[in-house]
Amino acid sequence: MPDDMQDDDDGVREAILLKLGGEDDDAEAVVCWLNYCQHMTHIKLDKGSGAPIRDGEVICVNHGALFAADSGECTYGPCEGAFLNELDVAVADGGVYLADEEFEYVGEGPVESDDDDLSSSSNVIL
Repeated sequence: MPDDMQDDDDGVREAILLKLGGEDDDAEAVVCWLNYCQHMTHIKLDKGSGAPIRDGEVICVNHGALFAADSGECTYGPCEGAFLNELDVAVADGGVYLADEEFEYVGEGPVESDDDDLSSSSNVIL
């Protein structure tokens, strides 16, 4: 489930955390990305049940875009060459903490949205 962040403009945005490597790897290998595809930036990568990941790449299920989990670079799809927006995090005492001065942690879970908001289902035809 994504975490909610508030930016300096008072807008609540979602972020996703990814642990890089396997269980035996460095515990501090964690990255944090804003939870939005770079092709259409209102489309969420994690729609509430976890961002889909395959072979070390985060998948945008709306457009088929692939983002390298470690760098955030789009390696395939309509936004190829673009990068996910990274947030600074710190790992301490077994927890991951927001360390980005542009954002404030405001809670866990998806941002509540209007039922008419199709931002997570842009391929629906009405």
